[in-house]
Amino acid sequence: MAFIRKKRREQQLQLYSKERFSLLLLNLEEYYFEQHTANHIQNKGDQNERKIRGSLKICSKSVIFEPDAISQPIIKIPLRDCIKIGKHGENGSNRHFAKAKSGEISLIFSQVYFIKEHNIVAPYKIERGKMEYVFELDVSGKVEDVVETLLQLHRASRLDKLGDQTAMITAILQSRLARTSFDKNRFQSVSEKLHMECKAEMVTPLVTNPGHVCITDTNLYFQPLNGYPKPVVQITLQDVRRIYKRRHGLMPLGLEVFCTEDDLCSDIYLKFYEPQDRDDLYFYIATYLEHHAAERTAESYTLQWQRGHLSNYQYLLHLNNLADRSCNDLSQYPVFPWVIGDYCSAALDLSNPGTFRDLSRPVGALNKERLERLLTRYQEMPEPKFMYGSHYSSPGYVLFYLVRIAPEYMLCLQNGRFDNADRMFNSIAETWKNCLDGATDFKELIPEFYGDDVSFLVNSLKLDLGKRQGGQMVDDVELPPWARSPEDFLRKSKDALESNYVSEHLHEWIDLIFGYKQKGNDALGAHNVFHPLTYEGGVDLNSIEDPDEKVAMLTQILEFGQTPKQLFVTPHPRRITPKFKNFSHACSHNAPMADSPGEESFEDLTEESKSLAWNNITKLQLHEQYKIHKEAVTGIAVSCNGSSVFTTSQDSTLKMFSKESKMLQRSISFSNMALSSCLLLPGDATVISSSWDNNVYFYSIAFARRQDTLMGHDDAVSKICWHDNRLYSASWDSTVKVWSGVAAEMTCTRRQRFDMLAELEHDVSVDTISLNAASTLLVSGTKEGTVNIWDLATATVLHQIPCHSGTVCDTAFSPDSRHVLSTGEDGCLNVIDVQTGMLISSMTSDEPQRCFIWDGNSVLSGSQSGELLVWDLLGGKISERIQGHTGAVTCIWMNEQCSSIITGGEDRQIMFWKLQY
Repeated sequence: MAFIRKKRREQQLQLYSKERFSLLLLNLEEYYFEQHTANHIQNKGDQNERKIRGSLKICSKSVIFEPDAISQPIIKIPLRDCIKIGKHGENGSNRHFAKAKSGEISLIFSQVYFIKEHNIVAPYKIERGKMEYVFELDVSGKVEDVVETLLQLHRASRLDKLGDQTAMITAILQSRLARTSFDKNRFQSVSEKLHMECKAEMVTPLVTNPGHVCITDTNLYFQPLNGYPKPVVQITLQDVRRIYKRRHGLMPLGLEVFCTEDDLCSDIYLKFYEPQDRDDLYFYIATYLEHHAAERTAESYTLQWQRGHLSNYQYLLHLNNLADRSCNDLSQYPVFPWVIGDYCSAALDLSNPGTFRDLSRPVGALNKERLERLLTRYQEMPEPKFMYGSHYSSPGYVLFYLVRIAPEYMLCLQNGRFDNADRMFNSIAETWKNCLDGATDFKELIPEFYGDDVSFLVNSLKLDLGKRQGGQMVDDVELPPWARSPEDFLRKSKDALESNYVSEHLHEWIDLIFGYKQKGNDALGAHNVFHPLTYEGGVDLNSIEDPDEKVAMLTQILEFGQTPKQLFVTPHPRRITPKFKNFSHACSHNAPMADSPGEESFEDLTEESKSLAWNNITKLQLHEQYKIHKEAVTGIAVSCNGSSVFTTSQDSTLKMFSKESKMLQRSISFSNMALSSCLLLPGDATVISSSWDNNVYFYSIAFARRQDTLMGHDDAVSKICWHDNRLYSASWDSTVKVWSGVAAEMTCTRRQRFDMLAELEHDVSVDTISLNAASTLLVSGTKEGTVNIWDLATATVLHQIPCHSGTVCDTAFSPDSRHVLSTGEDGCLNVIDVQTGMLISSMTSDEPQRCFIWDGNSVLSGSQSGELLVWDLLGGKISERIQGHTGAVTCIWMNEQCSSIITGGEDRQIMFWKLQY
């Protein structure tokens, strides 16, 4: 998966450089400065003297010699273990600076490491005792400079305080960077225009490489100070698809650039020395990308995941990416959940809930007995308190899983050693058991467990990873009985991750790792409290003045692991699974049953026609148009047979238009005030209209007269809805009222008695309302931009979401009642999850969308300019713009089969549209 691909990319770079050397041979936080072709002279002055050809590399904490012959080991001499450094053969006080005929450098030291002998990756061999090595540079004139550099770095390595060492090495590095600049001869074209150049470091797992960043009008470049692993890294801006600002070492200094849409591995990860440099470079790239969404929010992916357009695996990758998790940073490596809880059975039953881990609990809370012990310790602990002494993700845990594919990383992290053989990743079942029972083991998994590459489970490199207490050698990972092979294990693990059970419960794990249960009282209640230093903002490094304390704090944080950036502060919506869809169909009392399994019901055919219509919504064509009003059209209602169209307008009239004769049949005026909306009661006998004169009017079609008036508000009535003998009216008097006694078959012989069943109070004017399909929920939109979701059974507000700046123009539930879509004067289209009230998607246009219809995935909206816009919510884009009215589109109607559409506008026209497919 991510790390494996990264590893292969680095191996390709090493093929380019033809070296065994890699930055992983350096210590953590060490820099590689320069290299010189040289000979290692063994047995100097002896008859057995011989020269070994190779490359001498000067690093900030060590000297490394890489022989050309792979049979010879790489030599690493820590500078802190050096006793004397100088020109060979010189004595006295001037021994370091006297002019010598030879280009030989002498190092006298007490400890040396031998690495990759015969190019075999293995624990480093250590030789201790006073000894002298002599290196002869090809260019003897460079000896004095090299010796001076080594002496300077040697002084830094021998300082007592770690903070002072770091400060001195940083000063040396910055001095080197200041004396160099990006080589403009490396530009791909002479016509390229330079926008910006600054100092930065390229970040790869466990190491960083300093150099110069340069951005032109067409390319992004990074030139390593040391020319390793190649002279320049170049990325064409045209290929860039995503960029993310990152926190690196708890500071806002990172920038990661991707040339792919879905890959977790970036093309380059840069760490800057100044936040402003990072922000400026981000701005240049984002500006180049223009309309491409440079950075997407977590919520923008949530709707795609809920609707099944992203798999659980893809969604978790996106959340990790947005939460600053990167395969370039092992302290913030992507985290995935254990989902299977059965590693003992001969067969894996994914239909049995007992097969799975409880995703509502962190790993540390899965074992109740262990949790009780941890809680007892927590209660007795002084501040700052934490429940778990280790984290669920850290560099050590990542490499625990990946040691077979990335042994050099493990050796780098652990000072040239592998872990104890019995503590290695030997068995899936053993690892799971230890996560359940171990006193300090609470680790989750990594993406590789749900990928396609089995190499991290197989010792294909034939590494000597040690012998266990029972005598067996550490080799391939032992698989559970239900897995026939590593490939079968990964396949079944992926099936488990995408199973119905996990889909129904994954939001609970997201709440723990990325969501509202990550911090505060909710984290405490979920037993999800880790050390304060692991959380973003847990420590302000800039406020620590003592350099020793700062370095120690940073080292502790990076090695311990970091909690992901919090993405959600409210409960995460659950996924819409086939189980829930079937359940909703089963509960529909009016749904006809098919006579046989092979026979489609009428409902199925209707759903199929709706789906076909929405799939072709971009092919909408204008059929007819009529100007029947003197001012803007405000409402449209159509009889069941489609022959009669009723419209209201700000000209105060209700009009009845015959679609068959194409003639205006009636024009009715109830007062001299504008009418705001209309609807037809079932049976097509009565039209109800709302008015700015505070009233709701009932008009009998058969008797051609007003049959009743509801005087129920203190200000204009803005919108009305009806369901099951109940009328819902919204008003500028800041209320929505629910009325009974509005029967479908209203008579004209007597006036109705309207009883107010409920009053839903708002703080400001209500401009629009809508009911869900079952009329159990109501959504309202206010003048100040708040969307409210109400439970009609209890007349209480479930969620208040201030998601628009300015008036909410229109609102509607999705057909499955799981989402609400709202449009506003601010040009935003916002999708809200009904269960949690979370804003899960937001798109913007350059003008208000006054009205809309939608199917849960696509939207047809009427804009201020008169265009009809087709929106692909899941793709986050406008699919089509259709020319329509000459003024704002103010209302829109669609028939049940989704094949016919009527719009009304400020241009006083009604337009009839047809789908052509």
